Amino acid sequence: MATLILVRHGRSTANTSGVLAGRTPGVALDERGAAQAAALPGRLAGLPLAAVVSSPLQRCLETVRPLVEARPGIETHQDDRISECDYGDWSGRKLSELADEPLMSVVQQHPSAAAFPGGESMRAMQARAVDAVRDWNTRVEAGHGEGALYLMCSHGDIIKSLVADALGMHLDLFQRIHADPCSVTAIRYTRLRPFVVRLGDTGDLGSLTPRENDAGGKKDGGGAAVVGGGSGAP
Repeated sequence: MATLILVRHGRSTANTSGVLAGRTPGVALDERGAAQAAALPGRLAGLPLAAVVSSPLQRCLETVRPLVEARPGIETHQDDRISECDYGDWSGRKLSELADEPLMSVVQQHPSAAAFPGGESMRAMQARAVDAVRDWNTRVEAGHGEGALYLMCSHGDIIKSLVADALGMHLDLFQRIHADPCSVTAIRYTRLRPFVVRLGDTGDLGSLTPRENDAGGKKDGGGAAVVGGGSGAP
């Protein structure tokens, strides 16, 4: 079956301002994110991509634009099923404020039971994303043969949930996975099992430097995962 190249969108204005963007319109790449997107064609130059599938949100479309422009004629698609989690009433709020919400501990420790007020559950988010990947695997293989590669540009929590599925992990463990902005994760699907062959590859070790982060004041975030993904290296 196909090999899926998952790319998280480049760093956005919401990432740098510590806001949970969700599906809020008008969230663009910041200057660093635009540079990350511009570097993407070179990073993927050796890969014969059959298609590019993107979340319809602006920050994802901006991330794949240089790649699509560098490869005239490549199949391009948008799929709502790999759009950001619908965080409902949490969308647009500061992560520092959300850290005090009682639901946040559920999101961190028991995400399969978490449902965002006015939004969707994390189980529903994972289910739709996995369905999208299964459908695209079949479609890409039918059109381009076994062993074809294709790319999806999506969001941190979507990518983490897809990796958890590929690893056979319960959703309650998916907060142990991290994907920096514009990182590349690759999953090779076969008839019997998927293989995670790259995870959160940026080629940049700067994100390993201890620092104050989005998770709430402490250099290690108190062990908390950043909902929606972090901002990457400073």
